Amino acid sequence: MKLLVIGGGRFVGRHLVEAALARGHEVTVFNRGLSAPPPPGVTALAGDRRQDLSALRGGRWDAAVDTCGYLPREVAAMAAALDAAVGRYLFVSSVSVYASFASPNDESSATGTIEDPDTEVVDGRTYGPLKALCEQALLSRLGAARSTIVRPGLVVGPLDPTQRFTYWPARIARATGGEPVLMPGDPGDAVQFIDARDLAAFMLGLLEAGRGGIFNAASPPGQWCFGDVVEACTAVSGRRLRRVWADAPTIERLGLKAWVDLPLWLPPQGAYAAFMRSDVSAALSAGLQIRPLGGTVADTLAWHRALPPAEQAFTLAGLTPERESDALQALR
Repeated sequence: MKLLVIGGGRFVGRHLVEAALARGHEVTVFNRGLSAPPPPGVTALAGDRRQDLSALRGGRWDAAVDTCGYLPREVAAMAAALDAAVGRYLFVSSVSVYASFASPNDESSATGTIEDPDTEVVDGRTYGPLKALCEQALLSRLGAARSTIVRPGLVVGPLDPTQRFTYWPARIARATGGEPVLMPGDPGDAVQFIDARDLAAFMLGLLEAGRGGIFNAASPPGQWCFGDVVEACTAVSGRRLRRVWADAPTIERLGLKAWVDLPLWLPPQGAYAAFMRSDVSAALSAGLQIRPLGGTVADTLAWHRALPPAEQAFTLAGLTPERESDALQALR
């Protein structure tokens, strides 16, 4: 298969390129060239999707994967540029498209809307609705027959720039002598995510099968809970620690934020109660496979430890040692 990857220089895109090469596909990437250079054997086309798509002219590919579409006008322009150049267009969306997380969503659930659909500010308020509008832009141009939409849950694993999963393997690996580690909620609280390498393999399988449709992509709801993540991190690192669990009201009283200060965790009640309980039965039927949790933890920790020391600091998610110490002191 001749595959065009829009992006391809970071996280999901890099795993996708590597997986495609391993499966014998001919890969072209289109990006600004600001991230890591592509692996040997990959054709690189330089361009900025927001300004200049000229590098794509004259190309022909069996399929394209859009790993970095956030604004509907960008996706509309890319779909128009590739209309006659690709057989299928796979768009990487998000489960954040759904209008409500009060109960678990499947692919038929209503998607969110915003009053300013032309905004180009991508933040917590706009991210999901804009992704939904990107999906609509693709379908409007290429139709359902040539479009595939994948809505991942939280994507984790090596190369993850968000730090949301990586914090826990790294934090637990730092524990010494049975020291206390602050844990949010309850060990049984729901978690749901997908290793970027499993996501890449799933998307390639869809393209190889010529399969259209919309798919939530994450671990099956109930497969893991937060306590499972802690146990996997403990087993991989071999550390001894004392788990100090704090329920949602206590976390709020301490002035800490779910998902940010204590990543990967959301309160079991509230607006996002079912965010990590999406129905993924369609993806499982289409071939999605989820690797063992311990493998993701081990590989993520190894990648994190190999980073330059300055890049190992948790600046986007998680607690600094000082803030965690203050919180633990307040709980005594």
